[in-house]
Parts: sequence; C-alpha cells; structure tokens
Amino acid sequence: MTDLPTTSATEVRVDGARRDTALERLKRLETLLGDPYDPANPLGQAAVLGADERGELPADGERALAEYGLGAEFAPAALGGRFERADRFALLMRAIFRRDCALGIGHGVTSFIAGLPIWSDGSPEQQQRAADLLCGGGRIVAAYTELDHGSDFTRISLAARPAADSGYLLDGGKQLVNNIGRAEAAVLFARTDGRPGSRGHSHLLVDLDALPAGHIDRTARYPTSGVRGCLLGGARFDSCPVPADALLGEEGGAMETVLKVFQVTRCVLPGMVVGVGDSQLRTVLAFAGERQLYGAPVSALPLPRSVLTDAFVDLLICDALSTVAARTLHLRPAEASVRAAAVKYLVPKLLQENSYRLGVVLGARSYLREGPYAAFQKAARDLPVVALAHASGAVCLANIVPQLPRLAERAWQPALDARTSRPDGDEALFRLHDPLPPLDFGRLELTTRGADGLAGRLPLFARDLARQAATRPELAELAGLAAEFSDALADLARRSAALPPLERTPVAGRRSFLLAERYVLLLAAAACLGVWRTARRSDGFLTDPLWVTAALHRLAGRLGPRRGPLPQAASGALFDELSARHDDARTFDLFRTRLAPRAVPVKGVAP
Repeated sequence: MTDLPTTSATEVRVDGARRDTALERLKRLETLLGDPYDPANPLGQAAVLGADERGELPADGERALAEYGLGAEFAPAALGGRFERADRFALLMRAIFRRDCALGIGHGVTSFIAGLPIWSDGSPEQQQRAADLLCGGGRIVAAYTELDHGSDFTRISLAARPAADSGYLLDGGKQLVNNIGRAEAAVLFARTDGRPGSRGHSHLLVDLDALPAGHIDRTARYPTSGVRGCLLGGARFDSCPVPADALLGEEGGAMETVLKVFQVTRCVLPGMVVGVGDSQLRTVLAFAGERQLYGAPVSALPLPRSVLTDAFVDLLICDALSTVAARTLHLRPAEASVRAAAVKYLVPKLLQENSYRLGVVLGARSYLREGPYAAFQKAARDLPVVALAHASGAVCLANIVPQLPRLAERAWQPALDARTSRPDGDEALFRLHDPLPPLDFGRLELTTRGADGLAGRLPLFARDLARQAATRPELAELAGLAAEFSDALADLARRSAALPPLERTPVAGRRSFLLAERYVLLLAAAACLGVWRTARRSDGFLTDPLWVTAALHRLAGRLGPRRGPLPQAASGALFDELSARHDDARTFDLFRTRLAPRAVPVKGVAP
C-alpha cells in the first residue's frame, strides 16, 4: 500500500495559492512527535510516563504542540482555522492519541468540543472571537458536567437568571471540566428557565478572565486513575455577572444544539482513540517478538498470535466505522444520529476488550509503570475514561432504540425487497481519499427519520458478491458472510417492526437494547464492505479480500453463534502484514501512514 496522497481539489485556496493540506500537516506532526523511545524527546515515552506519574501533562510537549499551532485545527477554515474535514481531523489527532491520550484530550479535544456549539449557533462576532482565540493558542472549555446529575443534561442545575441591568447572574457549579482552571473562555450549559421541559437550558460563551474576582472559584481539581495529566477541575459561581451578548443562539435552545453537535464528537473522538489501541498492540507485538518460550518467540505460539491478529482486525473495523461515520457528517448529515451513537458504542468496546486480551499476553508486565512496556498500563487506564466521555455505551444504544422501527420500515425492508435498484447515494461515503463538502451544522438532525444508506446497502453487497463469487472462488467465503449479514438485517427488520410501544423508547428493556447492539454490528460490517469495494488499486492491502473477510468473520462471531478463530492461512497472512507494518514503522489502521523514524534502539522493542 502506498503512502496517502498529499493533495486534493478542496485543499487549495480559491485564489490558487497552495497551502498545507491535512495530510501534509499530519506528516509534520509525526515528525514533531519524534522517536517515542528517545529519552531526550519531550514528546517521547519517558516524558509522557514521567508526567503521568506526576499527574500533569508533559510541559515541553504542550509547548511543542502550541508551536505547531494545534489550536488552529479546532477552528473552521472559513474563520481562519484549519478544520475542514472531520475524517482528516480525527486522523491527525490520532497521532497525538497514539503518543499520549491525556495530551490529546488535555491539549486538544476539549477546545474542539467547546467550539462546536459556537460554530453551530454563535453570531459571526462570537465565532470569529472564538476562532481567533484558538488560532492564537488559547483554550475554550466545554462546561457541561455536574457530579450530582452525571450525563443527564435535563437535570443540570447551574442557573443563569436575568440580572437587573441586563445579562445574567450565574449561581451554581460545574465539575470534571477539563482545563477550567487555565482556560480563557468557557461554553457553559446553564438553566435559564426553571420550568420543566426541553427549552430550559441555554449556552453561554463566557470570558473567564473578565469575570469579577470573588464571584468565581476555579481552584478545584479532581484526580483520576486514567488520563491523570488532564487538569480536570471545577468552577463555582456565586451571583457571577455575565453580559447579555454571552448567549449563544436562542435562549432555551441549548438542548437541541447539544443533541446535534455531539454527533460530531461521537463520530470523531473514537476515531482518534484508535491511536491508543494502535500503541497497545505495537507494545505487545514488540514483546511477543522478543520474549522466547519453548525455543521460539511468543508470537509464534497459536494463542498469542491469534490475539495479536484479532486486535489488528478489530482496529481495522474501528477505523472503517469511525471514518465512514466522520464522512457521514459531511455527506449524509441527516443520517449521522444513529451512526454517531454506533461508533461511540462499538469502538471503545472493541478497544477495551482487546486491551484486556493483549494484557494477558503481556502478563505481569502489563502492570509495570516503568521499562519498555510501561506505556501499556497507562493506555489501559486511559481507555475507560475516554469511553465514558459525553456518553456511555448504554446511552448510545438508548439513542438508537427509538429509531429502529422506522428504520426497518423506511430503509431496511425496501432495500431487502429490491432486486436490481441501488440504494440512494453514491460511493463517496467509503472513498477515503475523496474530497468532502463543508460540514453544515444546520443539516444535522435529531433522528434519521428512517433513512439509512449504510446498513441498507448490505443486501446489495450480498447480491453483488454472490455474482462475483461465481467466477472468483477466492470471494466465496466473503460472499457467504455478506449473505449472513443481509439475512441478519432481514431478521432485525422483522423484530424491530414487531416491538411493542414501550420497547420503542429509551427506557426499553433488554430485548430492544440487544437489537440496537446487533444493528451496530451490521453498520460496522457495511462500513468494512464499502471501504473494501471502493478501495483504489494503489491502496494495496485494502483491495485484498483478506482483511474484510476477517473483519466480517469477527463481527459475525458477535452476532452469533460463536465462531472459532480465523483460519490458519488467513491468520498467518494478517500476522505477516502486521509484522511488516511494525518493521516499517507504519500505523495499524486503514491508512498505513508512516510513523516518526526511530533513532534510539531500545531493548525489548523490535526495530
């Protein structure tokens, strides 16, 4: 597979002047990150682990990212920033998460999340002010969480009551807010109407440094076992005045905005966290190649090799689903609500399961906080924190459950009944290198209204593969798996349509949640098939049915019944690909991008 292309038609200025593309910036970022095993590298493993032990972010690493201008990646290009594509943004941030999950969150994602309601609802003046702050290296925090209410935003109690001379007076607190103690601005989710209902909360863009002393306290700090370097703090407001022009959008409109813009975070954040899984797999692969048992490397033993190859395949599944979901935000924003929930549910789940299995291969070393494998335990502690950010798996499935019957009626059954017609839409959803239109927040919807151009393609994929397998025997297994997923969609459509009224709500029982989980697996299978079908010849590995067959095999084992391991020939070929990428310092995702060159050989780490 060749390196990623470095230019696209959408990444050149209107006046024709060339500027850095996202992929070129990714290469620059990898160079900046440098050799992870160089003890003198401020973004190396030693610095990252040392800072984590102290419960802080690596200061030299933060300075390096500030000099790189990372803040500009969070602001739209139309406002002077560099954000244009959700898929490329996730890929770029993945490089930082591969090095240090806490640094990715603490120096990046928080400001990105905070910016979304501004780009969605803010006035031109508010948007430009926020973009200038981010591009200048400043920080904006997203202040939503209150410990008393968790993820239940409907009960959040920070009050913004009208002040006598216009504006608002803030009373109450926010907790577990990343960077609240050092940020220049905050987007506050506050109650502006005490009456029950969905129109009781508003967003306020607040200049934290301008608030009067004695009315705000930002000194609270909350230590955590994972992402220990993140400065998770709290703020307490006591009749704190803020001006009227702090209001973002309409008063009472924050809940609807949250439900829309969090679709963006749920699509892109899991794509970033794929980098954490990459690092864990790389660490254990190095150990398995160096550690000898019974006269051979651990990686030569059947069970450890199976764990390694399964983790590799799962990373490809995670990347396919998250990348397709990120492209959905641009191409099919009305369908993003269920896709975002699916990504946020499945990707953290797969990564955490593989973290456990890889830890078993690493053995007691998976607990060590120093030495060549110490990065593994840090990543294992970081992953659960990221998995819970903004929404747990149960919350994500609860977003899907009410939509199942309408999806069955309007999307899946018509796709199953079709014989020759193709589903609505083109193949751009799966073409990893195709340009994308700008992300239009106004086109995001609270529900899909029964549209599904992803899982609805499974019957088409199955029919096409059945025809191809008649003349290409190497596709027979893949065709059989695709047929299984098409049949599973038919079964899901039947069961979803038959759900009684109570089982169509977020408080449904186990049966509905199991159906939602099956739907997530069907979306992942469709994403993998779509990426494989549309891969370019120059993509090499992605055009090979090997990986997509293995991906569907893994996903089918979750649908049931339980399946055995991958066939030995397939497992061997996948391990060869995994080893080749490791030796060539390339990533384990769909893109196979080159990592920073290794300058310092370290015992226990393969070259």
